[in-house]
Amino acid sequence: MIEKTTKIGDLLEKNPDKADILLEAGMHCLGCMAAQEETLEEACEVHGIDVDELIEKLNA
Repeated sequence: MIEKTTKIGDLLEKNPDKADILLEAGMHCLGCMAAQEETLEEACEVHGIDVDELIEKLNA
């Protein structure tokens, strides 16, 4: 289950297929070292993305 506190690096390591969803949402810095340690909630805040909507898509 993917949650707000899930780190992007952990998410992509376990579910590389979810990268497309993150890219479509506007997170184009997935390869950045800083992004790897950010939680989904932190990244969504920086990018102006609704974290609840994104998590719903990621868990679908």
